[in-house]
Formats: sequence, structure tokens, C-alpha cells
Amino acid sequence: MTTPQQGRATEDTWMFPPADGWTFDQVKDLELPFDWELVDGQIVVRGQTKFWHNRVRDRLLIALEAARTERYEVVTEQCVMVDDSNISKPDVIVFEPHKLEPLQLECVPVNKLTLVVEVVSPGSRQDDRVRKPALFAAHKVPYYWRAELGRDQRVAVHEYWLNADTLSYFPAPSHPVHHDKLITELPFPVEIDLAVRFGL
Repeated sequence: MTTPQQGRATEDTWMFPPADGWTFDQVKDLELPFDWELVDGQIVVRGQTKFWHNRVRDRLLIALEAARTERYEVVTEQCVMVDDSNISKPDVIVFEPHKLEPLQLECVPVNKLTLVVEVVSPGSRQDDRVRKPALFAAHKVPYYWRAELGRDQRVAVHEYWLNADTLSYFPAPSHPVHHDKLITELPFPVEIDLAVRFGL
């Protein structure tokens, strides 16, 4: 169901977008009892995450923050403006803040991203494995990491690099999947201890 209403979304109308979908300006001030993203003009609820997801996300965030050079900023759960109808909230992003006003910044422009990190939850598998890599590759984000909890209850991080010709990601040549320890030089040198087990 859609509504011709073109004003701002409210707590009563957010689920009835206009025919062309909501825009960021129409939904940015919403106060909803859940976290959400804007996907093709539709508000999509982000599911509740579990302890292990947040622990892995925070471990990656802390290590990236400690290793980053002055050229970059690292942040978690920050909205990214892909376009006016698509607002994403990756688990962790590395971006270049040059020419951005930090006190005024609402969403990081997608063209400022250097790395996107997603930690896969049961409710986000399709998004994190298919939709989001395609989305960020199409917008030329150089690097994408996907962290998952394996059947052995150990964390694995899949590292992808952008193919600039096809605008798609391919596994990092020398280290496509990291177990126990993530060591990479890109986008800057970082070493992350992944040797944590859950549920054992």
C-alpha cells in the first residue's frame, strides 16, 4: 500500500511510502522503536543482534581504529548515503573525512568509503553475502570484509577487493579468508586476533 503523501514520514505513516518511495530527508528524523535502513525508498527493519555479533564487530572496530592512519576515520553503525533512496548502516566503515564537516555530518557519502565490514547474522545472510557487496562494489568502494561464525563456532573474515573494470568484488589473492588472525596491508596495515570461540 502506498500513499500520495509527499511530506515527512511519521511514526504512523512510515510503512506507507509514496509511490516513488521515501527519501532520506523524509525519514531522517523518525523516532522508531527499532533500527532501520532505507532500501529503494522502503524502510527495512534491522534485526536485533546477538552478543557474539557485537563482540566481533567491536573487536574489528577497535583494531581498525588503533591501526588507522590520519587519512582515515573508523566508525560503527554509521549511516552511509548511497543515494537519496538508499541509506545503509554497515557494522563498521573506514572512510576518508577530507572535506566533510564532522559536526554537521549525518550520513557518510558512499564515495568516501574505503572499507565496509559486515558481520553476518542469521537474518542478514542474503544482504551481507549478496546485496550489500553488489551495492558497494557498484559504487566503487575498494574493500569489503564479511565476518561469519563457522560451524566450529570460530570467526572467519572473508576479505574482498574491488575489480574496477567489472565493479564486483573478488577474494583477496593471498589471503581470501582469515582464521585465528587477520593480517592485511589494505587499506592500511592491521593485525587482528580472531582466535575467539563462542558456545564452547
